[in-house]
Amino acid sequence: MTTPLETLTQQLLEAARRAGANNADALAVRGTSVSIDVLNGKLEHAERSEGVDIGLRVMIGQRQANVSASDTSATTIATMAERAVAMAKEAPEDPYIGLADPAQLASGWDLDAFDMHDPAPEPDPATLEDQARRAEAAALAVKGISQVQSTSAGYGENRIHLATSNGFSGGYARTSNGLSLAAITGEGATMERDWAGEGRIFQADMPSPESIGTEAGERTVARAGAKQPPTGAFPVLFDERIASSLIGHLLVASNGASIVRGSSWLRDALGEQVLPAHLSLIEDPHRARISGSRPFDGEGLATRRRAIVENGVLTGWTLDLGTGRNLGMDSTANAARGTSSPPSPSVSNVALTPGDATRDDLIAQMGTGLIVTSMIGSTVNPTTGDYSRGASGFWVENGEITYAVNECTIAGNLRDMLGRIIPANDAKAHHSRQVPSLLIEGMTLAGA
Repeated sequence: MTTPLETLTQQLLEAARRAGANNADALAVRGTSVSIDVLNGKLEHAERSEGVDIGLRVMIGQRQANVSASDTSATTIATMAERAVAMAKEAPEDPYIGLADPAQLASGWDLDAFDMHDPAPEPDPATLEDQARRAEAAALAVKGISQVQSTSAGYGENRIHLATSNGFSGGYARTSNGLSLAAITGEGATMERDWAGEGRIFQADMPSPESIGTEAGERTVARAGAKQPPTGAFPVLFDERIASSLIGHLLVASNGASIVRGSSWLRDALGEQVLPAHLSLIEDPHRARISGSRPFDGEGLATRRRAIVENGVLTGWTLDLGTGRNLGMDSTANAARGTSSPPSPSVSNVALTPGDATRDDLIAQMGTGLIVTSMIGSTVNPTTGDYSRGASGFWVENGEITYAVNECTIAGNLRDMLGRIIPANDAKAHHSRQVPSLLIEGMTLAGA
């Protein structure tokens, strides 16, 4: 008989108490995943995995230790607790660790409102294989495609339960469905590659395999004949596919862990303008059918909507209990954790204020410049915000795309770049990071 996750967490907490822990929290995760790869119309790889992982964090005074296992037997649980307590006794003191105050703990959430779990049956391997074959065939049907790299279709289900020794107990389930492939045009030194992929919580929300394959093929063919652009200062449009990476740098820099370490280019920017005044960056962990949603965080605190940036101004850091205590602030209920590590701050769903212009409007507005659709490598100084990345995409002359671009570098400083972004209105509603295409004037471009 399969032991319920809630029961496993209570067994872990009881074992910790018997082993001498002052406080503890426990996490149990049951996961199932299915992955099918197709190449040249034939099944290339099939994999299915399922299992349970358990994690236990114990505290002895201001010392802590974390242990994990994939065996849920009573003997293993007892051994885990004993070893965790022994490790904690030897760990250095940390004045900022500790469980939440009971008054802070989440209660009474409505899981149905989050809509994170698809009740449809797990798709059988034959169904996933058929989806992958159809996507591959659609890509190959695009004129100019020479081959398709392995096409992957997959499904996953994860159930988690978190419990703490001071009274919190809660869990939820999440499903995921995905399909992706990469296509190639040309041969030898003239090869160019691009890809397309989609992921949803509900199977019924997935686009057709044919549409995904066709999109991958068309994106790839558009890259034929790519060459280096000129060197100089030009406007750069970050396509919606990769624009969220820019906002990701802001999220890392405003993470409490970066602030505590002093390794953030935003460390002195609290209350200052970091985006144009008409833009806000909102975190909302309660959006229905979105992969980053959750009713409580990794320490049992109730999640909530908050403005990370409001009208251009940085309003606060992203905090868990420990980083909040270190900085003399309250947690923002952003703790995330796995079974093998203690909590750390992490954002859930974020959305940037969209603009009024379409992507095509911004292309026309930029005149002459670069559209970036993919990036390689990364040289980003986390302390200064100096930014330099390899990029590829399309060159624009007089507001019109003229040729595909590869092998160039774009550079700037993130504080300056983000302060000048102009958003389009093409953000995708189903993405956890809802960020539209972003135009930045006057970036340094190194090409031919």
